[in-house]
Amino acid sequence: MLSNSSFKEEEEDYFDYSYDEPGSEPGSITIDPSALPSNITLIEYDKNNVRHSLNVQPKNCISCLTNNMISWADIDGLGTENILTEIGQVFKLHPLILEDVVSVPQRPKIEDYPDQLLIIIHSIKPNQNEKGFTSEQISFILGKNYLLTFQEDTIDDFFKVRERIRLNQGKVRQLGADYLAYLLLDTLIDNYFPVLEDYGERIEDLEDKIVLDPSKNTLQEIYNVRRELLALRRSIWPLRNLFNELTREDNDLITKEVYIYFRDCYYHTIQILDILETYRELASSLMDVLISSMSNKMNEVITLLTIISSIFIPLTFIAGLYGMNFQYMPELTWRWGYFVCLVLMFLIAWGMIYYFWRRGWFKLFLAKRHKNKSQ
Repeated sequence: MLSNSSFKEEEEDYFDYSYDEPGSEPGSITIDPSALPSNITLIEYDKNNVRHSLNVQPKNCISCLTNNMISWADIDGLGTENILTEIGQVFKLHPLILEDVVSVPQRPKIEDYPDQLLIIIHSIKPNQNEKGFTSEQISFILGKNYLLTFQEDTIDDFFKVRERIRLNQGKVRQLGADYLAYLLLDTLIDNYFPVLEDYGERIEDLEDKIVLDPSKNTLQEIYNVRRELLALRRSIWPLRNLFNELTREDNDLITKEVYIYFRDCYYHTIQILDILETYRELASSLMDVLISSMSNKMNEVITLLTIISSIFIPLTFIAGLYGMNFQYMPELTWRWGYFVCLVLMFLIAWGMIYYFWRRGWFKLFLAKRHKNKSQ
């Protein structure tokens, strides 16, 4: 199933990995009812020829084990158990391999089996119409002259690689299945950069919102970004060890020439992790900046209210004094008492304002407010 990291549906949890029920038999295949039907696309090629077949049956893949061509069987969808079982029988896959393939999501990993190499990785793509990203598990099974890929969705993430094979571009038709695996993995790694770029822009927008209009909504957006970056980190961090294993020259399925290319993937992974950790630190610091900005805004309000209250305190005292209505208050019967009281209150108010201005309180308040807006 695809994991949508926009976090709009509360019932979804993006931090769980798949696991079997306690007591279940190891290697058992549990098909998700929501999984898409399985469809096999087979590409066979060598230096001079290429064959592209759609809607292939598993039994038609037997030739992949006997001919001298490089074979790539791409299985879209994990919802047809009999196709997956037959594929496992044709290529003699260990039961634990199929269990990992259909158990979605799995932690990215690499497993070495006799004559086969299992690689599980997540394909990350930015959402088109909303913030966040979508994650899809893709499994690779590398053999001597063949490569099996299992995708959750029918969206073709490897279109450019198919075109390179068809047009005989680069070294893909001159090298083996290990180089094909590198091209596909490198494509998935490159897809991480647009996602990180999107988060960089979101963090910049949040910085502007914090300065111009800090609010609880901004706080929620920061929380969402931090949560999404944490989910993204859980998909990317295991890749460091995965590609580190692929750079060790101790596997017969990978030639020495291709080890260098996997080393390039490893360096790209390190670069992605550096960017991701930087964004996580920025997102964490935004929370502190937001709290500080909201505190400064609250201090401005309190300062303004204090000045206004200080002006009205003596006026309130005078109004309260002459509101007691005692019988022997001479000012109550004086003809000009009301006007004199108003003038006195007006003079006291202006006197308080002049006093605050002379002390520089207004200038300090306005300078502090201008500084907060300009930051």
